[in-house]
Amino acid sequence: MSEKKLTAIEGIKIASDGLRGTIQESLLDEITGAIREDDKALIKFHGMYEQDDRDRREERAAKKLDRLYTFMIRLRLPGGFITPEKWIACHHVANANTTGVIKITTRETIQLHGLFKSKIKPTIQAFNEANLDSIATCGDINRNVTCASNAALSKVHEEVFAYADKISTLLMPKTKAYYQIWIDNEMIVDKKEEEDPLYQKHYLPRKFKIGIAIPPNNDSDVFTNDIGLVAIVEDNKLKGFNIAIGGGLSTTHGNAETYARLATVIGFTDTEEKTLRAVYEVLTVQRDYGNRTDRKLARLKYTVDKMGVDKFKEEVEKRVGFKLEPARPYEFTERKDIYGWQQSEAGKWYYTVFVENGRVLDDEKVALKTALFEVAKLGKSNFMFTATQNVIISDVLDKDKEAVNEVLAKFKILEHTEGASLVRKNAIACVALPTCPLALAEGQRYLPTLLSKIEPLLDKHAISDQDMIVRMTGCPNGCGRPYAAEIGFVGTHPGKYNMHLGGDNQGQRLNIKYKESLNEAEILTELDSLFGTYKAERNKGETFGDFAMRKQLVK
Repeated sequence: MSEKKLTAIEGIKIASDGLRGTIQESLLDEITGAIREDDKALIKFHGMYEQDDRDRREERAAKKLDRLYTFMIRLRLPGGFITPEKWIACHHVANANTTGVIKITTRETIQLHGLFKSKIKPTIQAFNEANLDSIATCGDINRNVTCASNAALSKVHEEVFAYADKISTLLMPKTKAYYQIWIDNEMIVDKKEEEDPLYQKHYLPRKFKIGIAIPPNNDSDVFTNDIGLVAIVEDNKLKGFNIAIGGGLSTTHGNAETYARLATVIGFTDTEEKTLRAVYEVLTVQRDYGNRTDRKLARLKYTVDKMGVDKFKEEVEKRVGFKLEPARPYEFTERKDIYGWQQSEAGKWYYTVFVENGRVLDDEKVALKTALFEVAKLGKSNFMFTATQNVIISDVLDKDKEAVNEVLAKFKILEHTEGASLVRKNAIACVALPTCPLALAEGQRYLPTLLSKIEPLLDKHAISDQDMIVRMTGCPNGCGRPYAAEIGFVGTHPGKYNMHLGGDNQGQRLNIKYKESLNEAEILTELDSLFGTYKAERNKGETFGDFAMRKQLVK
């Protein structure tokens, strides 16, 4: 480890008494809606971020009031799976304790915003009663494990999907702090039970993300993860996984040392035992060699590049006690959700609902939140979340399909989903303003408006039938995965975005910055020109991202 001074957060973690810190004391402080400074770092490991309503900062400052502090809480749902009973519980908690909006994230889980400090404990206890938790969904730890969501597309989906939960369980922290603080578990903890051979006392240098994909559809954006597992399927049988390491998209404006990176495939494992062992030891290498002196350079991608891929692989193989086999061949041909009704070979039905930017609410367009609540009340389906922030009504038996479809029709969900344009269905935006403290520009509140102005341009040039992937984030951290889009918008200032071009449809190539700090009018002017050139000069079947690279629109 470098002799440079460790970051302050490293000291906070080590001194936290198993992530307890002074969280309980912070909760009792009624003078402010915030928590103590050190606890802001620790509470992330419990699945929460402290935020404030940035729209109201000036108003409250003028009245000499404290900022309107609230919390975001995120659930742990490996693979994005939830039962109807758990959906109903989330619906009620959202209504009672938060803004009411159920937010589906790009990591296939749910997060709720606007949670006041006094409501945190009742919220977590309500989740606990529904067998839900928010453990390890934030912080320097393995986050929610994502997995291919379109179960109807693969015979081995159920087998592959099971790995999401197995990995999540394997990489859970050992501390009982979550239960002691939030569930009122007053039992004396034997500290030996909390000894954590994986995370030890200082956990990981930075957050860690794992995703699983089943070719030929890279719907989970597998290579954007610290670890990506690509299922190798032959003759409809799962043979094992190609293991990729070092993906991650967060960057920092003006810091050339930071960069987006897609994961590199380093080998193949043919058994569950080997796969889980390899995943575990990749984390231990990152734990031991990751940068703890600069959090901007602390993700696995920087460790891999600093050590070199071959050296990193060698270290993993030394720790697992076996050699990784050569990677097996695979092919991704698309990266998208499959909307509408689909039937698996097992006879179950799945309906993918379009949820713009993952925001489940009732508005003037559609009563989406009520509709999904009514579907849940039927008790005839489960729910799955996609990495494109949509909901799949899953595992519907043939005899129950009509009842579910009647609810979808009644609330115009069928019309809502079928009527959305391709570019809108493929789009992703991060939360950004007003709650994210890092946001420099709008994200989910603005992208729908921008798309409404992009759609006429696509119509004008007769290219609306293209599966174009557009993504937006309010800052360079890349939560909406803009660097892996054909067209990516990255916020720089209020109303201004860097525009990136040239990612591919399969999620195997990053895009490149095209123009900096464009406002809306400039964005639309550029796109109008680009779409016209694309229409006139593209090759047959050529996607916009491939065209941008072939024509060297970006270099």
